[in-house]
Amino acid sequence: MNDVAYDVFLPVAAQPSVKSLVAQTQRAEDLGYEMAWLPETWGRDAVTTLATIAHETVEIGIGTSIMPVYSRSPALIGQTAATLQEVSDGRFRLGLGPSGPIVIEGWHGQSFDRPLRHTRETIDIVKLVLSGETVDYDGDIFNLGGFRLRCDPPEVPPGIDAAGMGPKSVELAGRFADGWHALMLTEQGLKDRLEDLRRGAELAGRDPDDLRVNVGLGCCVLDDAEHARDLARQHLAFYIGGMGTFYRDSLARQGWEDVAMTVSEEWSNRNREAALDAIPDELLDQMSAAGTKEQAKESIERFANIDGVDAISVSFPRGAEQEEINATLDALAPDSTA
Repeated sequence: MNDVAYDVFLPVAAQPSVKSLVAQTQRAEDLGYEMAWLPETWGRDAVTTLATIAHETVEIGIGTSIMPVYSRSPALIGQTAATLQEVSDGRFRLGLGPSGPIVIEGWHGQSFDRPLRHTRETIDIVKLVLSGETVDYDGDIFNLGGFRLRCDPPEVPPGIDAAGMGPKSVELAGRFADGWHALMLTEQGLKDRLEDLRRGAELAGRDPDDLRVNVGLGCCVLDDAEHARDLARQHLAFYIGGMGTFYRDSLARQGWEDVAMTVSEEWSNRNREAALDAIPDELLDQMSAAGTKEQAKESIERFANIDGVDAISVSFPRGAEQEEINATLDALAPDSTA
């Protein structure tokens, strides 16, 4: 197996408190996970939560996966990255992405317009902010100038990763970011997108090996293996069917169009059980690591052995209870997967 890092993707679903997220990160730190990533959807904001986590941990890296580029100005994102790098003593990494139209339009009330250009210009501006130099930028979307950070910039700027699921968004990560966050991809889908990442890096005259590729993998390991797989299947069905067309179209692009369309249709008609039944075991195993510890480890190893993968992010089904999250975190800790 490739020498990959094991990260943890903190639960996207609502948690009892910020303290519970701190406790999960402390547990991950004790178990040897390298990074703890926090998504930002419509629950607790990532900035306040990560600042709290930074003060309550010592070694584990912290990062946003992802911070939507539509919900803050690029300059504010740059200020935030500099501040989180300071309060974490250099352990922060910034994950950016457009999110999806259902969140950006339905929650933030913003038009999901030109997501690739919006992401590219945000990365450009954030890098300028973090340099400490005066920011002068004349883009298609953003025009700003005359200001620089009022505090010292980070001695070591945090890495900036871009999330992406489609060919052009992954190519963008290869051209302009320091890493790529892969999510909801099959093994073949991941291999195809890695080609896009390499092409983007080569277009920019960069070495693809310098980019950190992080693969988010839905994981659930329980004594009741079937329940673990049920939770993972529910998670997939929610994203394919309940989050607009974004994840549905991504799955279709990976060769599972019939499944994607059936799940989406059944979910929209509130036929939840039919939507779950439409996800075959083969696809479940292609997109998650769920069941017994041995089953989950086998799935993780297949992804870890793909050339170009640097880290596996152990993430959890949105319906998992705290005890189930902890059980999975413990079972898949780096030392236990050796």
